[in-house]
Amino acid sequence: MTDHTSAPMPRPPAVETPDVWLFDLDNTLYPSRCDLFAQTDRKIGEFISRLLDVHYDEAKRLQKDYWRQYGTSLRGLQTLHKVDPVAYLDYVHDIDYAPVPVSPALDQALTELPGRKLVFTNGTVKHAERVMEKLGVAHHFEAIYDIVAADYVPKPEMVVYRDLTTRYGVDPTRAAMLDDIAVNLRPASQLGMRTVWIRTPESVQRAQPDALQWIHHQTDDLVDWLQEWLAARR
Repeated sequence: MTDHTSAPMPRPPAVETPDVWLFDLDNTLYPSRCDLFAQTDRKIGEFISRLLDVHYDEAKRLQKDYWRQYGTSLRGLQTLHKVDPVAYLDYVHDIDYAPVPVSPALDQALTELPGRKLVFTNGTVKHAERVMEKLGVAHHFEAIYDIVAADYVPKPEMVVYRDLTTRYGVDPTRAAMLDDIAVNLRPASQLGMRTVWIRTPESVQRAQPDALQWIHHQTDDLVDWLQEWLAARR
């Protein structure tokens, strides 16, 4: 595990012991080696291919274009093709959750972790519930703020961070956010949250050159980081 402590701090300063923890779901609560997104990614390509009646390779090109331009493939499909988001999300999350292992270590770390805990995801409540059920940690979380609650506006749009904090009475300066996508942590830092980047090979490649300006801690393993944070607090 590697902690970053020399990057500029956000304003206002975030507390070391948060009252609220915001956890991303995919590649954060479960290890990226589960590779669930590979299944979802293929389903997105299939959905676009069928919707637009184009070859799968062309659908994948469009998928990446939509993601770059609109933040998510869904937002691009809604904007350009008036796609029903419910049908889309049901289709792309119809995947095999078997690769997600039960995690007694994560369960124990969350048991010891002080404060409220929420899931903040660009996925759906149904998808999050399936993942957390497999992990064995659903009982730790007060709520799931998903893409539907965000009116299909994805992270890292600031408006959804403000909506979440208002909806659940979260003081950002007394909160921490953990996410595998570095840019998703920038609005959290700007609001005053403590930030933890869960590094994956893909997220490291995608990270902005200046990302460490808004990241307080970084790690390759969520459970390791939580265990070390708890040990340091004792």
